[in-house]
Amino acid sequence: MNEKILVVDDEEHIVELLKYNLESNGYIVKEAYTGREVLEFVYKEKFDLIILDLMIPEIDGIEVCKILKRDLETSHIPIIMLTAKSGETDKVLGLEIGADDYITKPFSIRELLARVKAVLRRIDKKDYIKKGILKVEDIVIDMDRYEVRKKDKVIDLTYKEFELLKILVENRGKALSRNMLLDMVWGYDYFGETRTVDVHIRNLRKKIEDDDRNPKYIETVRGIGYKLR
Repeated sequence: MNEKILVVDDEEHIVELLKYNLESNGYIVKEAYTGREVLEFVYKEKFDLIILDLMIPEIDGIEVCKILKRDLETSHIPIIMLTAKSGETDKVLGLEIGADDYITKPFSIRELLARVKAVLRRIDKKDYIKKGILKVEDIVIDMDRYEVRKKDKVIDLTYKEFELLKILVENRGKALSRNMLLDMVWGYDYFGETRTVDVHIRNLRKKIEDDDRNPKYIETVRGIGYKLR
């Protein structure tokens, strides 16, 4: 185990606590205290996971997550959002912008370590870029470029949205349950709920559908989940 983790929080005692426990479990840890530091480090070094506090100075955690998930070079890096906020809105927002998991303060070290292990276990680094092109009508998924185009216009998707669309296209016509999609995209040991799938489908529809209220591509299968028409 030599996974490298970037721990980000503006509270030094929390950073030291996380660093000590992560290093004790075999991880390589680097710390950052501001959003600007995160972006500087990520584009200089390779990280396997980022534990990112929501309320950090200079550039807040939400904006940092958005920047990293929009960039092809960094979109594959899993992010666990760490925050004192526990409201439903904050959790949904974190998922919508591409966070892989969400944990609120105060937290137990045992739970956080379990989540870190689970996120890293379901990330297959060899599977970030797959060869081939998938096409559905005027939507083209380029696996080499990790890029989605509609009518020759690039659609800005997060890493999870891309994976979700890819799986739906690969299984076109087949109804996939929310639990199946959760397992296939987030991993069988994901700590979240099936609502995560609904949030990402809603986001995906807004980006690829001409009218997300009357979807042409992604169909809701009542009582089951979703399928690509």
